[in-house]
Amino acid sequence: MVEFAQQVISGVAIGCVYGLVALGFVLVYKATEVVNFAQGELMMVGAFFAFTFTTLTGLSFWIGVGAAVAAMAALGALIDRIVIRPLVGQPAFAIFMATVGIGLLARSVAGMVPGWGFETHALVTPFSDRVVGLGTLTLSQEHLSIIVATVLLVALLAAFFRFSRLGVAMQATSQNQLAAAYMGIPIKRVYMLIWALSAAVAGFAGILLAPIAFVHVNMGFIGLKAFPAAVLGGFGSIPGAIAGGLIIGVVEALAGFYLPEGFKDVAAYVVLLAVLIVRPRGLFGVSTRRRV
Repeated sequence: MVEFAQQVISGVAIGCVYGLVALGFVLVYKATEVVNFAQGELMMVGAFFAFTFTTLTGLSFWIGVGAAVAAMAALGALIDRIVIRPLVGQPAFAIFMATVGIGLLARSVAGMVPGWGFETHALVTPFSDRVVGLGTLTLSQEHLSIIVATVLLVALLAAFFRFSRLGVAMQATSQNQLAAAYMGIPIKRVYMLIWALSAAVAGFAGILLAPIAFVHVNMGFIGLKAFPAAVLGGFGSIPGAIAGGLIIGVVEALAGFYLPEGFKDVAAYVVLLAVLIVRPRGLFGVSTRRRV
């Protein structure tokens, strides 16, 4: 039972990262109906920004994290303004290919940046190499910090969407763009802010993952696990993105510990297929009707 509990907690920590990346998918899709397949690479860039600010420039960890998240928000807004906005009205496939291209470009550019490159880097945090004993359990502070930070971020986002005027405007835009425009909401500005928020969340997820998975250009491939998490929870559902990430993380951790080698890499997709057979719209997905 001790080993089982430790594997579950480890899976929850990784699942929190999956959930935050999946949340970035959902935020963009709900508002713009665009699936951003560069979300994993944005997570990777956020981790590199944190590595730059904390390790290469010598800033304190907390200031470096804040600067990295702010830089990611600016990058997300820039992507919307330069790449996505000119493609509005074009076929969905064009925007899909644009996001794929952004991901490939981000990976290539990261490999050419001095100090980044294709090497593997370590991001040292105040929780590195520390453990907490809870009875017979020995838990990593890094895993616990990921869980606590995710809970705080999700609570902050929930309060933002519910109580702030900007958050309400984002929700209105995601539900009905035309009605939101008639009510005076600046749709283009909201789109830009949503891309900025999505990139900031992805960067924050990269910062959480970096201490336990290191910083390297292939970090972006975690998007291949986060996308099934978003689908599992119900694509378009913010609570579903977090729940899907947690389920994927726990299943992956248990499969890697109890099942033969190789099952860990496919366990997430097996669970996804099983859930979609029963609930095609995901765990929290709802059916919508449109008048035509």
